[in-house]
Amino acid sequence: MPADITERLLRGLYSAALYLLVPVTVYHLIWRGFRQEAYFERWSERYARYADPAPPTPVWVHAVSVGEVNAVAPLVQALLDARPGERLLVTTITPTGSARVRALWGDRVEHVYLPYDLSGAVRRFLAQFRPRIALVVETELWPNLLLCCRDTGIPAYLVNARLSERSLRGYRVLRPLLARVLATLRRVAAQSADDARRFAALGAPEAVITVTGNLKYDIDIDMQAIAQAARGFRERTGTRPVWIAASTHPEEEPAVLAIHRQLRARWPDLLLLWAPRHPERFRSVAQQALDAGWRVATRRLTRLPDPDDAVFVLDTLGELQQFYACADVAFVGGSLQDIGGHNLLEPAAVGTPVVTGPHLHNFADIARRMQQAGAMRVGSDATQVEQALAALLGDEAGRSAMREAGLALVRDGRGAVQRTLALIDPDLPPHAA
Repeated sequence: MPADITERLLRGLYSAALYLLVPVTVYHLIWRGFRQEAYFERWSERYARYADPAPPTPVWVHAVSVGEVNAVAPLVQALLDARPGERLLVTTITPTGSARVRALWGDRVEHVYLPYDLSGAVRRFLAQFRPRIALVVETELWPNLLLCCRDTGIPAYLVNARLSERSLRGYRVLRPLLARVLATLRRVAAQSADDARRFAALGAPEAVITVTGNLKYDIDIDMQAIAQAARGFRERTGTRPVWIAASTHPEEEPAVLAIHRQLRARWPDLLLLWAPRHPERFRSVAQQALDAGWRVATRRLTRLPDPDDAVFVLDTLGELQQFYACADVAFVGGSLQDIGGHNLLEPAAVGTPVVTGPHLHNFADIARRMQQAGAMRVGSDATQVEQALAALLGDEAGRSAMREAGLALVRDGRGAVQRTLALIDPDLPPHAA
């Protein structure tokens, strides 16, 4: 069967399945809206229905949610700095991603939600914004999106590209279609050699795969502002020990409570900074900590914890980094629950030792490097995580060594932004005169 006919058949079957699922997308928005009200808003963007035409946005970046926005932020900032008068579009899928885009760049970039991968919606989206280059972050392999980019002559890059072994196994069922999708890309800018190998196994032509490194190492941190925030925090809390549980998921919440109870048996004045992964969990974790018998404060209500607070819930977005710097040791969630982990470099970049659970498949390369450098400890379950936290809270020299190891690892890993810019430069719009 000729390749073009095969592609049309596969694409037609995929698109037909998506159109049959349109009622499910409406149900999903309503279901999520009851948990996070922002999902009730801006539905027209989800289906690429726009009230007014938009001027062309030559550079378009797609980052699905907060983690991907944070990852690609150094690249977006470099593009803005190099082309201050040029319009740039950043799309996300989640409201938290949208809020992060606005927090980072305000009106300096355009922002809408990426529409569902319906062929008609994708075509309307591309016609509305008319990008000249598409930069898709990490693993957003939407077939209609990328095939429509090819059909309309828009060069598309997969930047900071990652693909775990688990995702590779899951995608194999769609490999005949995804191999054709990957062949449309101008380049796959992989985070690591392992990611490059897995993209090749999924069907990406080896000629388009380049290892550029992980953009997360190029995280831009105002260390002076971070240090000032940490000093203000310590002026309020004194010298009491502090740990942070960050990006936790619902099934990890009982473990966090149990760990805190165990640790406070040894350090009665220990403070927990708790940052749930999703905003809809803010109220719940605060209530669980209250039900456990502790005095609880939140970022929104008191700004900083009082000396008698046992738990301080970070119920805001975009402030996690500064609170990492306020903690003696950090537990990064999504690792006790089988999520695959979250950004391990954020605490390391401000010198905070890291402890995680065993599920790190989304950050396998970073986790391996951090363990080899001595910047992270991994517990096989909640008990071992508690033991690792306790050991570090009681070992100032050990924390200092991990701090230096983490800072050095982040410093030595920089360079992915410049390598990515060099890779995409041929398709970027020319600099304004």
